[in-house]
Amino acid sequence: MSGDGAHILVVDDEPRLRGLLSRYLIEQGFRVTMAESAAQARDKLRFMDFDLMVLDVMMPGESGLELTGGLRGERAPDMPILLLTARDAPEDIIAGFEAGADDYLGKPFDPRVLLARIRAMLRRAQPPSPPAGPLQLGDKVFDASRAELVGPSSRVRLTGAELSLLIALAARPHEILSREALAAALGLDDVNERAIDVQVTRLRRKIEPDPREPRFLHTVRGKGYTLKPGS
Repeated sequence: MSGDGAHILVVDDEPRLRGLLSRYLIEQGFRVTMAESAAQARDKLRFMDFDLMVLDVMMPGESGLELTGGLRGERAPDMPILLLTARDAPEDIIAGFEAGADDYLGKPFDPRVLLARIRAMLRRAQPPSPPAGPLQLGDKVFDASRAELVGPSSRVRLTGAELSLLIALAARPHEILSREALAAALGLDDVNERAIDVQVTRLRRKIEPDPREPRFLHTVRGKGYTLKPGS
C-alpha cells in the first residue's frame, strides 16, 4: 500500500535502525528525512514541513521526551509524533503522552506494526465526519470543519490527538463516550485508561477556564466522558 507521499522525519541516534526504518518507509511510499539527534531534528524542522515524526526517546543530549515537549510549544504543535522506546512500563508511556506524543511503540517492534501506527496517525490528522457547525466553549469556539479552536484573540493550537479527541466528543455533544470509543477515535490499538485520561487532561487545559473544575468536558464516573458546550 502507498504512503501517499507523506513526509516523515525519522529521529534516532542509532545509524543502523535509522537506516532500516528509512528504507522500509520509503519502500512503503513515504518520503523520509533522517536526523541523528534532537538538535539535528530541530534544524530540519526550521526548513522543511513534515506530516509526522518517528522519534526515539533515549538519545544523548536532549531526549525524545524533551524534544516532544519543546516542539509542542514551538514550531510543530500539530505534527503527529510517534515515540519509539525501549521503556514500555505504564509510567514511561504516560510520560510520553504527557509530553505531547500522539502514540508510542516499544522496542523491539515489527515494522508492520510501525506502519499500521503511522497510517492510523496520518488518518487522525485528517479527521472525517466533523460536527455540522461550530460549538461554543465559553470564550472559545470550536469549528471542526476547519479543525480549529479559536479564542478571544487568537487560534488555540491543538495536537493531532487533542483534535481527534475533541472532534469525537463534539460530534456527539451531551452523550457519554466510553474510553473504548475515545481510544478508537485516537487510533489506539488497546484501551489504556490512563493514556486516555492524560489526553483529556491536556485537552481541558486548552478549553476550560479552570481545568480543575471543568465546565464543558465532564467525567462520568465508571462510564467515560461527555462534552457539554455552552457559553
